[in-house]
Amino acid sequence: MNIFRFAGDMSHIVSFILLLHKIIKGKSAAGISLRTQELYAIVFCARYLDLFWNFASMYNWVLKVCFIVASLSIVYLIRFGAPQKATYNPEVDAFPVQYLLAPCALLGVLINENHYSPWEMVWAFSIYLEAVAILPQLFLLQKQGEVENLTSHYVAALGAYRGLYLLNWIYRYFTEPDYMQRIVWVAGLVQTGLYCDFFYHYYQSKKGGMNQPIKLPV
Repeated sequence: MNIFRFAGDMSHIVSFILLLHKIIKGKSAAGISLRTQELYAIVFCARYLDLFWNFASMYNWVLKVCFIVASLSIVYLIRFGAPQKATYNPEVDAFPVQYLLAPCALLGVLINENHYSPWEMVWAFSIYLEAVAILPQLFLLQKQGEVENLTSHYVAALGAYRGLYLLNWIYRYFTEPDYMQRIVWVAGLVQTGLYCDFFYHYYQSKKGGMNQPIKLPV
C-alpha cells in the first residue's frame, strides 16, 4: 500500500463520517440524494461479495465491512429513520437511476477482465456504477442551487477520495511492473471528471471561509 491509497481510503471514510454526522446528529437528510446512497449500497454489496472467501489483509477486510455497513445504514436512516425520513424530499431527488443501472450492468457483462466469470462481471458492474453513482446527488444540488455546508464537505471528501486514487494508480503504474487495470482507470477518470464543476464552485465559495455555503448555477 502507498500513501495515496491510504489517504484516499481515509478521505472516503471521512465522507461517511460527515454524512452520518449530518443525518444522525443533525437529524436531517435534507440535500442528500437517497438515490445516490442506494447506488453506492449496490456498488459495495456487489463489489465485496468476495468478503467471505477472499481475505487479502485485515485492513482490506475491515474497510469492506465498514463501507457495506455504512452505506446500508445511511439508506436505512433516510428511508425509515425518525425524523430523518420527514426531512428527505423525493421530489427534488428525481434522477432516473434506471438509465445508470442498465448501461452499467450491460457494460459489466460485455467489458470485464474474464468473460467466463460471473464474479468478474459483477465486479466490473460495480466499477462502472461507482463512476456515475454521484450523478443523482449532483443533479439534486444543481436543482437546489445552494449547497449546505456539511453536505458540501461530504461531496468534496468523496471527490478527494477519487482524486487520490488516481494518484495511487499513477504511482502503482510506475512502481509495479505488472500493474494494469484499464477498466478501473477509465471509470475513475469519468468519476473524477464529474466532480470538476462542483470543485470549481466549492473552491470559489470556500475562499471566503469554510463555513460559506456553495452557490450553484440553477
